[in-house]
Amino acid sequence: MPNWLKIFKKNKKQNVKKGKDISGQATVSISEDEIGTDLDENIKKIIKATGNSSDIVIRKMHLSESIRFAVLYTDGLVDDKTINDFILEGLIHEKEIPYPVSAEHALHFIKNEIIAIGGITSIYRWDDLFQSLFSGATIILMDKANEALSVSTIGGEKRQISEPSTETTIRGPREGFTETLRTNTALIRKRIKNPNLWLETIKIGKETQTDVAIMYINGIANDDIIKEVRKRLKRIDIDSILESGYIEQLIEDQTFTSFPTLYHTERPDVVAANILEGRIAILVDGTPFILTAPALFAEFFQAADDYYTRFDISTGIRLLRVLAFFISLTAPSIYIAATTFHQEMIPTLLLITIAAQRETIPFPAFVEAVIMEVSFEILREAGVRLPKAVGQTVSIVGALVIGEAAVQAGIVSPAMVIIVSITAIASFSTPSFSMAIAARLIRFLFMILAATFGFYGLVIGGLVMLIHLCSLRSFGVPYMSPLAPFIKNNVDDTITRMPIWAFKERPRLISQKNIIRSGKNQKPQPPKQHSDKNGEGK
Repeated sequence: MPNWLKIFKKNKKQNVKKGKDISGQATVSISEDEIGTDLDENIKKIIKATGNSSDIVIRKMHLSESIRFAVLYTDGLVDDKTINDFILEGLIHEKEIPYPVSAEHALHFIKNEIIAIGGITSIYRWDDLFQSLFSGATIILMDKANEALSVSTIGGEKRQISEPSTETTIRGPREGFTETLRTNTALIRKRIKNPNLWLETIKIGKETQTDVAIMYINGIANDDIIKEVRKRLKRIDIDSILESGYIEQLIEDQTFTSFPTLYHTERPDVVAANILEGRIAILVDGTPFILTAPALFAEFFQAADDYYTRFDISTGIRLLRVLAFFISLTAPSIYIAATTFHQEMIPTLLLITIAAQRETIPFPAFVEAVIMEVSFEILREAGVRLPKAVGQTVSIVGALVIGEAAVQAGIVSPAMVIIVSITAIASFSTPSFSMAIAARLIRFLFMILAATFGFYGLVIGGLVMLIHLCSLRSFGVPYMSPLAPFIKNNVDDTITRMPIWAFKERPRLISQKNIIRSGKNQKPQPPKQHSDKNGEGK
């Protein structure tokens, strides 16, 4: 919980706890007791608790000589036009309450008769007041009343909806999530107009108090998985949540693995499709990346436009992605094993060419591969961190210059440059960055095994990786399903994709209720041939 909300209770009275911060300045921590009835004292406590911050706007007003109140909001988090048009203007023009009332009745009069905004709630405690104030709400404090009004005026600057730069598609929607939670939930609801699409929100982070929401379709999502997601989120005890990656690392099933066990995306259509299959979406305020759980291995090779094109084209492209994944994982290690231990497997003419190239190379194939792979990873990382205008140029020019210079200097062979280049290009074919970077790390382990045991090491490494993948779980669901365990009715959308009309059931291990996705006789058929009066076909 934030510092200004630290509990300091004594004899059930409101107290202000004094101390010193790291600069030696006096600090004030507000207890969680109820809001006081003295307006001036309440404002002083707020000023002290926030360090007299310049972005906290406080405006004192009155409805009559005996009824005073104050309007508070955080500049930059609110919609100024909403506050001016629907709160301040009404309060200024309402000079007098038509009849003498108490402070509590005056506050209710403001709530029901003056403010023309929905989403008004009453708050009585200091922690609720600060939560609302720093969430973009406008607070109305009344003198002689231990109650405050929280008016929803969330606004401020925010990024407009645009196409995600990390998940471009040839065909499909061009909308992407933003850093605003309510915008993201609206993008999902726009696609799933179902009252059973439920949203639950909790706050995580002692200092940041970040809004984290889960969305699922009641009646389709598995109740056990929903309970497990709730349990893991409520178990989080940390000071800050700044991005969905924090949540991902705190709720995943297995920490010591390079393979991602939660899926993240910037595309609303992908999240909507996952929710319709029975998955749970986890949204974090302040980031455009949405998590979905459970995640399966085959899911990371699927792209959004796979479902917007014909099934045969999508299947071919998916198989190409899987092939590219294995190339990016094993291409350097296969070259190392073949040239170091198994030269008899290489065609004679190709072996003579490789031997001629390596005649002047002072390093073994393993050292060559490590030099080139590390150099390329450095260039790739530099291209990501550099400004966009020069990042791609530096990456491409750097790779060409360094590769050519290394060959001319006799440090690496041209064949190794080709292998590393093909490996790098293949790694970009994986739609999910988290799966592609896992292959980049595991690639070095395969290179070590190939340099030590040859193809026997590659076979052992492949078996160990397969066993590891089969042992992983994502919220209790086997990571390799529906391939292991094999579920016949669900293999229509894995590394291949059947026609849309063939999607009869939702994934059984994810959704155990309402698993039927489509009705009968959905296969398209040509119309029957019409005949004229004479019985001749038209």
